Amino acid sequence: MDTDPTLAHPTWLPAQVLRVRGGRLEAVQQADQLAEETPIALEFNGISHATMLATPADLEDFALGFALTEGIVGDAHDVRGIELREECDGVVVEVEISSACAARLKERRRAMSGRTGCGLCGVETLPEVMRDVAPVGAAPAVPLAAALAAMRALRDRQPLHAATGATHAAGWADADGRLQVVREDVGRHNALDKLVGALARADLGAAQRAGSVIVVSSRASFEMVQKTAAAGVGLLAAVSAPTALAQRLSQRLGVGLMGFMRGDDATIYACQERLAG
Repeated sequence: MDTDPTLAHPTWLPAQVLRVRGGRLEAVQQADQLAEETPIALEFNGISHATMLATPADLEDFALGFALTEGIVGDAHDVRGIELREECDGVVVEVEISSACAARLKERRRAMSGRTGCGLCGVETLPEVMRDVAPVGAAPAVPLAAALAAMRALRDRQPLHAATGATHAAGWADADGRLQVVREDVGRHNALDKLVGALARADLGAAQRAGSVIVVSSRASFEMVQKTAAAGVGLLAAVSAPTALAQRLSQRLGVGLMGFMRGDDATIYACQERLAG
């Protein structure tokens, strides 16, 4: 069994395309780049849990972030090890978690067994969708200028998107708006899970996380708010709009919510107290 943690897959591939310019089809094919997406199967203590299509990079961060934001583990220290294995044109990510977490996961799966699915996002029950997440703790407000600066900086920290135009990014900035960590993926949720995993590895203090900002190159669904709160970050800023459910959840979890971030313009949807100025 190949468990080499350095398994490398291309994140984009070259392609030949025909372009249409001014309504006219150009006669000569040109070189282009396409973002790669690969089946990624997550296993916890040998039990298959989920398979997603994702960009095959930063998969250890992805697995850790997914485990945290989905409530499979409560802390990064509950993850004992992560190994990658190539299989069937995809990658299996084997995650070893503590026995207590594994027992809870098995009980959760047993409780879901046999129930009629609600058909929402592949989750079988509504409580699994709207699961309990602890509100983000108090922290000094992030300066508005810092949040705007972090979003502007995100645009220059997306090499895969620059090459392909097909990926999303999630970045974490400190209270001064300095963008410290960025992760990219074809899926916006995957990009955020990768970021959350990277933050967990950094082992930041609760106050430092609460007084910081996550910026995303997408809209802000309730799941993005939920994942931000699970990471303990107090402010989520999105390029596009949030949903009404995302706004309500932000208010309940104490997550500042910004949208339509364009240059020096933005709209604040929830928890204005997370911002200063």
